[in-house]
Amino acid sequence: MLCLKARTLFSPSFSNTFSPPIRLPHLKPSFSLKPYTQSPPSKPTTNIKMSSETIEHVVLFKVKDNTDPSKVNAMVNGLNALISLEQVVHITAGPVLRTRSQPLTFTHVLHSRYKSKDDLAAYSAHPSHVSVVKENVLPIVDDIMAVDWVSSSSDEGHVYSVPSGSAVKLTLLKLKENLGEDVKSEIFRAIKGIKDSFPQISQISYGENFSPARAKGYTLASLAVYPGVSDLEAVDSNHEFVNSQKDKVRDYLESVVVVDYVVPSPQSASL
Repeated sequence: MLCLKARTLFSPSFSNTFSPPIRLPHLKPSFSLKPYTQSPPSKPTTNIKMSSETIEHVVLFKVKDNTDPSKVNAMVNGLNALISLEQVVHITAGPVLRTRSQPLTFTHVLHSRYKSKDDLAAYSAHPSHVSVVKENVLPIVDDIMAVDWVSSSSDEGHVYSVPSGSAVKLTLLKLKENLGEDVKSEIFRAIKGIKDSFPQISQISYGENFSPARAKGYTLASLAVYPGVSDLEAVDSNHEFVNSQKDKVRDYLESVVVVDYVVPSPQSASL
């Protein structure tokens, strides 16, 4: 969690319900930014398995219009460099590919993973993290939203890391009031059902947000990882199936935030 005051799976089905996709203009043509002078520190992850105790931390940023490209570059580089912290087992930050979350819109995303809530708390309080937030993030953003959840996943055996070039779909759900725990269970079953139906999804994670102060009322989250954008779009194009999933949960939802992004390589993360 960044210490800030901060379809997924359903998005194809909800794109008609809430708003058409907003394709953010790619920042590279207008932002001529220098790449990393060196790759950020990396950690071996091949023997670190994803389990039910994996802590997911996602932050969405809206960078101010007309922000100096060098400052955007410094924010992204600074966030990615936090992989050097002992508590962090995976972290990636970069530009959003597209968002389906009107009236909320975001330009950048950070996704990181931890072995425990204590590790996440230690990361948040670490001087290096605090410095990046104060010096590189807060001065250039208009809006921030963050969610944290303990992952429920059927991906036993997957590593914590998400490979460069992977396409990731993040979905945040705001439920209507006075719904019971059985509704949450039904939604999570629907998410798992999508993973079971599409081998293109290489990783899936879902759970209930435990940091409500920065989540704008969104309580459930899921994150799906695909090998690439074409795989993500192949699932999105299966309208018959996703519409059937929408029918299962649409009556429970007040609103949805959907963000797609591509995990950058260290050399191309500064966009």
